[in-house]
Amino acid sequence: MPREIIHTDQAPTAIGTYSQAVKVGNTVYLSGQTPLDPTTMQLVTGDMEAQIRRVFDNLAAVARAAGGSLSDTVKLTVFLTDLSQFALVNQIMAEYFPKPYPARTTIGVASLPRDAQVEMDAVLALEN
Repeated sequence: MPREIIHTDQAPTAIGTYSQAVKVGNTVYLSGQTPLDPTTMQLVTGDMEAQIRRVFDNLAAVARAAGGSLSDTVKLTVFLTDLSQFALVNQIMAEYFPKPYPARTTIGVASLPRDAQVEMDAVLALEN
């Protein structure tokens, strides 16, 4: 099955040897997004809420570039350097995702690229 590489300037460019997303059939695999501002490629300023919102905004931009939206997410993986932020992720996620929510895994990690406190990746299932 052919693969389509997804790219948008509305999300940070890859900082390694990977694509922002790969579409295979109606499935889109979004690479991990950290809270980098796509214009400056620097971490957003502010608190953890600002970081979480930037990650969701970045994921949404890549989803749009693939022809979908966050509502097409079937699997979300969240990486946190501080699991005490779990409730905040839930609170903000409810603003970005409609019910029924996607399947999700949350993993506590020691560190993330560029000293981010949160990173997320996703899998989308598009209608067409």
